[in-house]
Amino acid sequence: MAEITYREALGEALAEEMERDPAVFLMGEEVAEYDGAYKVSRGLLDRFGERRVVDTPISELGFGGLGVGAAMAGLRPVVEFMTFNFAFLAIDQVINHAAKMHYMSAGRLPVPIVFRGPNGAALQLSAQHSQACETYYAHAPGCKVVTPATPADAKGLLKAAIRDDDPVAFMEGELLYNVRGEVPDTDDFVIPLGMADLKREGADLSIVTHGKSVHVALQAAAALAKEGIEADVLDLRSVRPLDVDAIMRTVAKTNRVVYLEEGWPYAGVGAQIVTLIQEEAFDDLDAPILRVTQADVPMPYAKNLENVAKPSAARVVAACRKTLYR
Repeated sequence: MAEITYREALGEALAEEMERDPAVFLMGEEVAEYDGAYKVSRGLLDRFGERRVVDTPISELGFGGLGVGAAMAGLRPVVEFMTFNFAFLAIDQVINHAAKMHYMSAGRLPVPIVFRGPNGAALQLSAQHSQACETYYAHAPGCKVVTPATPADAKGLLKAAIRDDDPVAFMEGELLYNVRGEVPDTDDFVIPLGMADLKREGADLSIVTHGKSVHVALQAAAALAKEGIEADVLDLRSVRPLDVDAIMRTVAKTNRVVYLEEGWPYAGVGAQIVTLIQEEAFDDLDAPILRVTQADVPMPYAKNLENVAKPSAARVVAACRKTLYR
């Protein structure tokens, strides 16, 4: 297997899908001449030309809507948002049009579109640029939400998202673009949407998580292992649809769960997971489910406060000890 970066994996997925299907095209701010703000689209303009790699004005609502119309007309647009923080300007097109059109047209108008870009906090970008936005999109029926954590997942899931006939919010980890990892060399490597992945196996408790937080969970699991505590680390990979069977398997196996996410606690993804487990697997639980999230405040700019606000491996370890009554 080749070892490449998360950024390169996304670029490979885009190139392969554009090669495979002439209906696929990419548009967004600086995706063509500048190769993308995070260089995901490097080389695509030279390879596919300006009709399929399209620079747009700084107008998320405008090019988001253009993409929805193109998808309704039979194309398969990939819309890059420079960050999902800016995508709030286009959320009317995503939620009110892309997510609902298939239903409102009685199945006559599928909307095969991918909205992709960085999501979550980076380093000292402050309150307006450090938000984990997946809850907003997962809340709406009709929209799928994918959160890859590794280069292999980034490539395989993006290819599946582009082929999907429903709108997909593809939320990349803001700090993951330089992360390296092995990606299978097999032809047409695709990971179906809605399938979780067990990133680490253990028998004492389960850390369930998604997106960039997978790496925090693995750090916490490694620290716990030094204490003789072995944790399952289940990466959901998509928060809508959910791999309910995988969640139930790990709950039945370990009987104790900590949910970790970058977002705020109030009405977050973890709240949905806790409800699901308590409805479907209450008798399997030996302890209350605990959540580790960002502090319930806008992200501070000051580095010391930012560090406290973000979910950390130390906080996950503490939550795991608590659920084990240690």
